[in-house]
Amino acid sequence: MPIYEYKCQKCGREFEVFQGISDKPVEVCKYCGGPVSKLVSLSSFHLKGSGWYATDYGGRKAPAAEKSEPKPPEAKPKAATESSTTTAPPNEKKE
Repeated sequence: MPIYEYKCQKCGREFEVFQGISDKPVEVCKYCGGPVSKLVSLSSFHLKGSGWYATDYGGRKAPAAEKSEPKPPEAKPKAATESSTTTAPPNEKKE
């Protein structure tokens, strides 16, 4: 059940009420009986783990990626224009 915060307009007290979404909002202060208004507050709901914006797409690198060593450059494959036949060293004859 969600927790809603209210503030009394008469005595100034703030209080929380556990209410279902379909329940009627509180209209009177539980301390003095004065009128109340609903407050807007930050949610304490936080998504944790992989797969959420905060962990995967937030613009920060993962700690494991920062600590990893740089990879050596990969060997480039031979160009397709080179001949596939072997060449003899300069001092040897080709058979």
